[in-house]
Amino acid sequence: MKLKGTTQQKVIRICLLSASILALGSAMAQYEGSDPRQRRLPAVKPSDALLARIDAALPKPVTDEDFPPRDPAKEALGQVLFFDKILSGNKNIACATCHHPLAGTGDGLSLPVGEGGIGLSTTRSTGDETSRVSERVPRNAPHLFNIGAREFTKMFHDGRVEENADHPTGYSSPAGDDLPLGLDSALAAQALFPPTSGAEMAGHPGENPVADAAAAGNLAGPNGVWAQLAERVAAIPEYERLFSEAFDDVEGAEDITMTHVANAIAAFEAATFRADDTPFDRFLRGDLTAMSPRALMGMELFYGEAKCATCHKGTFLTDQGFHAAGMPQIGPGKGDNLPGYDDGLDDFGRERVTGDAADRFRFRTPALRNVALTGPWGHAGAYSDLRRVVEHQLDVAAALEAYDPNQAILPSDPNLDPFDFVVISDPARRAAIAATAEIEPLALDDEQIDAIVEFLHALTDSRFLDMRRIVPKEIPSGLPLAD
Repeated sequence: MKLKGTTQQKVIRICLLSASILALGSAMAQYEGSDPRQRRLPAVKPSDALLARIDAALPKPVTDEDFPPRDPAKEALGQVLFFDKILSGNKNIACATCHHPLAGTGDGLSLPVGEGGIGLSTTRSTGDETSRVSERVPRNAPHLFNIGAREFTKMFHDGRVEENADHPTGYSSPAGDDLPLGLDSALAAQALFPPTSGAEMAGHPGENPVADAAAAGNLAGPNGVWAQLAERVAAIPEYERLFSEAFDDVEGAEDITMTHVANAIAAFEAATFRADDTPFDRFLRGDLTAMSPRALMGMELFYGEAKCATCHKGTFLTDQGFHAAGMPQIGPGKGDNLPGYDDGLDDFGRERVTGDAADRFRFRTPALRNVALTGPWGHAGAYSDLRRVVEHQLDVAAALEAYDPNQAILPSDPNLDPFDFVVISDPARRAAIAATAEIEPLALDDEQIDAIVEFLHALTDSRFLDMRRIVPKEIPSGLPLAD
């Protein structure tokens, strides 16, 4: 917390006092009766050591300096591109399909249903006889809140796109040297990849030229995925106008590239999904009444005994690192195999990027603002109840053994269902995941868990409870907005 002088210590003392009183009130009830009028709570003063620890752990408030400068023209262009299916091979899925404002900037599913699916969010099916998905997208669609901030230099659950000053393109990515120059951020670099995935946006070989190029690994060539999509966009007069207004180096349709597309989408996402007006943020800025007593108790646990801030620290409640939290593995996996297996249903996480076995099952620490809006949670979306996510962190091995597949949100499909819970149903595979977990078991009672969950709800920016305003009324391609 960055308040001046003695005000800072007063804030911490008052908050911890409130939280301590709440906790002690519950404990005292068993000795002095359940009637609140009969309780006489003792005065409590947190120790100086606890005050110092919590004070040092609290982050600084978010400021404009944490984000790139705004560019209204790029943002307006990025908005319509984000919702336009023109960027998919079969023109039937948009970025917004899996990152929709009406689904918390995700899709509400454990694992996305990509190209070929029908519908939006939890109503989305795996398609029909004319267009059916062949696989689930193997990882949960991550939320978009605050990922446009400057400190987010790694993208995707495994960080396979990240800033790298030593690379000619400025980024390490699966595209290697084929990644185009001129990208504004890692977020812009990330935007280039979903259109290259057959399961996500490109489609399957034989369905369209974009899908054929993607299957051949032709991303940046003259007839590659990115060139084809840029030509599609450039052929629409309204887009030519919008790009010319947003970019100084675009004078006509022939100048439009996928770099421009990606930079515009990133500008839209960074500005639109900035979430920093939560009760917690108001508290950090000096409003001592912003959070409830129970949320204050949860904050004390979060930054203290529960050790949540070991990973969820800093301004955006993430250390931007990769950790093995032992989250359940469901779905088709990423083609990895533990020793003795050959079905490809495992997902080794960060190890897939670094090649280091020490990174097995490590995934990026998610930022937590608006976390209550962004379920299901986990790299595979295994949990649909936020409280169960907290309980998982308290005893990973026990949580894996007790995992209930019914909490996964997966549209049923006879060809896909048999593979969904193979890994989590296998004792050896569960044990392998548990063995890498970096979290030591911790015993907390129900009231303490409830308090942590309430603190997580205090990370909700109420401006994003209704995001209908973000959806445009129409898009330049004329393709339907509805899914």
